[in-house]
Amino acid sequence: MTQPLPVIFIDDEKHIRIANAQTLELAGYQVHALDRAETALPLLSHDWPGVVVSDLKMPGMDGMEFLQEARAVDHDLPVILITGHGDIALAVKAIQQGAYDFIEKPFPAEQLVETVKRALDKRALTLENRSLRLELEAQSAPGPRIIGQTPSIQRLRSTIAQVADTDADVLIFGETGTGKELVARSLHEHSRRRAHNFVAVNCGAVPENLIESELFGHEPGAFTGAKGRRIGRFEHANQGTLFLDEIESMPLQVQIHLLRVLQERVVERLGSNELVPLNLRVVAATKIDLKGAGERGEFREDLYYRLNVVTIEIPPLRDRREDIPLLFHHFLLLAGARYEREVPPPDGDRIRALMTHPWPGNVRELRNIAERYVLLGENVGYDLDQLLQGEVAETAITLPQQVDCFEKSLIKQQLELQKGNLKNTMEALGVPRKTLYDKMRKYGLDKSHYK
Repeated sequence: MTQPLPVIFIDDEKHIRIANAQTLELAGYQVHALDRAETALPLLSHDWPGVVVSDLKMPGMDGMEFLQEARAVDHDLPVILITGHGDIALAVKAIQQGAYDFIEKPFPAEQLVETVKRALDKRALTLENRSLRLELEAQSAPGPRIIGQTPSIQRLRSTIAQVADTDADVLIFGETGTGKELVARSLHEHSRRRAHNFVAVNCGAVPENLIESELFGHEPGAFTGAKGRRIGRFEHANQGTLFLDEIESMPLQVQIHLLRVLQERVVERLGSNELVPLNLRVVAATKIDLKGAGERGEFREDLYYRLNVVTIEIPPLRDRREDIPLLFHHFLLLAGARYEREVPPPDGDRIRALMTHPWPGNVRELRNIAERYVLLGENVGYDLDQLLQGEVAETAITLPQQVDCFEKSLIKQQLELQKGNLKNTMEALGVPRKTLYDKMRKYGLDKSHYK
């Protein structure tokens, strides 16, 4: 159940305070009725979601003084002032100094409720925009971007932020194409190791007879064909991050050697008796259940438990469908810049196809389709039109979810095309101004992000 929004009502006259508090409570708000403005200040904070209604003339701290103190807590906090007829000039001055509105006594209950409702809507939009700006700043920071606004992706970014600047080894689990290397690079770029090497090794792509030399290095004569010294990937990643992708493909005998390196943080090149100390972080990635593989004897259980200090799970694209229009647009812009092509905006049917496709190849498949769409434009029918007629996701999203995602993507697309101009966006979409404002508020869209 949704928590009622808070309203603070301040008036030194008891009968006015009680009557208006009851009016606001009947309207569904959580009311704090106070007789002195000073007592309201400790209840305020930068992220407090409510509004304040205060009398202008009171003993002690009056409404004007309270307004200044409240704006010092949060410059955007809505404060509605109640004023007598003789104080209109003072109330207008208060508006100029940042008050949200004023209500002249005597006022009908409906006017109070309506003014509070508008102020609360503004407050909700302000807090939502702040949250979006913080997310935008986080995604604009150096390093790879993890795109998305669904709860699972927000949790993923939060986990990365919590563990990035630690030395804990990390195990990343995700299906093929979900972006495991992107997460590993994000961990590296947001850590104190970012100035040193990020070394990626695909364990499934290295021949079994070469993987030990590839990882640990070798000395001249260590085996047939070893003519010179080779610095392995572990040494090359020293002070930085080593990313071991498809760790499940590593041969069992190499896993024994890897376990020792992880435990002791030293490496011994093949053919050498010298131990080289290591200061690095190891991030491993897999697309299978390593614990289950360990129980079946297909992966060393002790290595699994050594790697599994922190586990990060990446959701498949089919479980975060609301992010698909945002991701597709992002990949279109990247492809347009890469190939120096103008990006043709996809029509509604193609967006619907993207939303209902099961995406077995996950984000990698989506990116490939975006690149082909930029290269081939309307002739990309082999891809998107096939999706229209092809397989639909087994766990298809509901009609209301599809409508919301589609509607949000169209509004965002027009805001970008019109560079945040609401008049042009309204005309392009064929909707009234109020409808556009309501939709933008619903989907957390801010025109300033598109200028």
